[in-house]
Amino acid sequence: MSLRIALLGLLTAAGPSSGYDLAKSFESSLNYVWQASHSQIYPELVKMASDGLVTADAEGARGRKTYTITPEGADQLRAWLREQAPSLTVRSESALQAFLLPVLAPQDAVAVLERLRERYVKKLETLEALCADSSAGERFGRYALDHGIRHVRATVAWADDTIADLRARG
Repeated sequence: MSLRIALLGLLTAAGPSSGYDLAKSFESSLNYVWQASHSQIYPELVKMASDGLVTADAEGARGRKTYTITPEGADQLRAWLREQAPSLTVRSESALQAFLLPVLAPQDAVAVLERLRERYVKKLETLEALCADSSAGERFGRYALDHGIRHVRATVAWADDTIADLRARG
């Protein structure tokens, strides 16, 4: 369901778009919070069209389809936003590694955390660059970007604290 909602949201933000345009838009925006491949996006658009959430108009010699959100699709998007309690379940390999750190000697655990911290610092740089490049404060997705930046900053701080704790322990 979340891929469907993400696509309805992109169509709302961008207006009528081809599957290719939606996939590219997904890669440069939603991909930071929700991953989906081209092979997932195209079949979902077909299902959404059959469910009446979008219309698909063929255009051009190659039969490129342009998808447009329908009133039913807009209603479903708004209802999901108002009513859906999002899952807070986290499936994170970095959290799993954090859980399992006691398996390692302290110096090895520090090395794992330093590597993880470095990756999060790079991700923070990427997100902050996106934030700096954004146009006016009304940019679609700005709240998700702020959420991501705050989450990554907290993770870097956690890594620093955990590294310091491991070094203090020996």
